[in-house]
Amino acid sequence: MGSRSPGAPAAPASSRTAAAPASSRTAAAEHARTVAETADRHALTLESVLAALRSGRLSDAAARAEAVEIASAALVELRTSSDRQRSTLLEPVTGAFSRLRADLRPLVRFGDLDVQFVEPPATGRALPGDVAHSARAIVRTAVLALVDDGAAHRVRIQWDCDGRNLLMQLRDDGAGTLDVHDDAVRPIAERVVALDGTLAVDSTPGWGSTLDIALPLDPSPATLDVPDDADLTERERDVLRLVATGVGNREIADGLGISVNTVKYHVANLLRKHGARTRAELAAFSVRG
Repeated sequence: MGSRSPGAPAAPASSRTAAAPASSRTAAAEHARTVAETADRHALTLESVLAALRSGRLSDAAARAEAVEIASAALVELRTSSDRQRSTLLEPVTGAFSRLRADLRPLVRFGDLDVQFVEPPATGRALPGDVAHSARAIVRTAVLALVDDGAAHRVRIQWDCDGRNLLMQLRDDGAGTLDVHDDAVRPIAERVVALDGTLAVDSTPGWGSTLDIALPLDPSPATLDVPDDADLTERERDVLRLVATGVGNREIADGLGISVNTVKYHVANLLRKHGARTRAELAAFSVRG
């Protein structure tokens, strides 16, 4: 059993050796994505702990007790989480939204930002685990950006599903100056582009901003293929090399003598071509063993 017939040709050595680097790049990308998403969750936990400690509605003892409860719950979740739930399971859209509400509950209870949730229809199509996980990460990133900015006092989060896409909308009452090229929106845009999704930002000065995001439930198979360097333009290779060093868009633009918006365009293309979700994953793809 398992023997090769005398006349059957052996697989070329080059094919066998080529599979290993591709597998290593995929593993490195998955590791980088896990690290980035874990960092997002840790940031949310820390913001929630600070919100409880700073709350004027709680006594010092009650604030400390709430902070301990938030931290303890985060530790339990961290220890019991499984990558399998993100990649292999289907999650009802209502269930994914409920988990998002749970993620943001401490900020809602003790923070200065009023977060309003519009429940998705219970009949919506179940979400692939990785889409549900990415959707929650995108919303968490957006809410944290609003908290850091401090201009918005209220944000409305709505999810829906049209059968082919998960539709998300975030509407705030901030200064109304957000733009798709803003640094606060850039991490969100990169995640959306990496998932073959779309992002639109509509702002009215003095009235607030609206982010409309659509994530396909069945990503194109092309996003799963990791391109060779030959598939990249010379400028894309330059940008990828600098992204791997950890510098920001402004430093890359200055180093290459191009505009920041051009750098963002190249980064978005690199994310799409590599099927990556974050700059950390791009950095992992650039490493050659």
